[in-house]
Amino acid sequence: MGSASHLGYWADRKGKTPNRLPRGLFFGLVGLLAFTAGAIVFGQTTGLGLVKQQLGAPVAIRDLMITRSTSDFVVVTDVATRREIASYGPQAGGFVRGSLRAFERMRQVAKVPFETPYRLIKWEAGAVSLSDIGTGERIYLDAFGPDNVAAFEALLGSQGGESQ
Repeated sequence: MGSASHLGYWADRKGKTPNRLPRGLFFGLVGLLAFTAGAIVFGQTTGLGLVKQQLGAPVAIRDLMITRSTSDFVVVTDVATRREIASYGPQAGGFVRGSLRAFERMRQVAKVPFETPYRLIKWEAGAVSLSDIGTGERIYLDAFGPDNVAAFEALLGSQGGESQ
């Protein structure tokens, strides 16, 4: 068997110009990359054109213990008072249950005990976040819609939780 140059392709290409990217398109792409890099540097140095979300200070903070029982009930307990705040059956509390599953997975990977509390925070700007104290992960619940935020906001209590 011969080399690749004897298979006919290279012989057919002899004397023909190679296929190249058109010069106008090449310089346009380089210009676009230069403009993008310049806009990023300009925005970072001057602050113009940047959209920043200012959460402000925490308005309400509550440390929670969220556990799953053997009968697939999810029980939410206030860590400070050891009082049960809520209990969700197997067909209830969909978003709370789903969030717990995600955090349980992160805890399993990080080898953090499942008994470590979570921290629920309501911010001045109205945002609500759920933090895993053990892994340091935090999710802002606003991204999941107002109904799901309300499910966790209800866990803060009637006075908005324990202010700190």
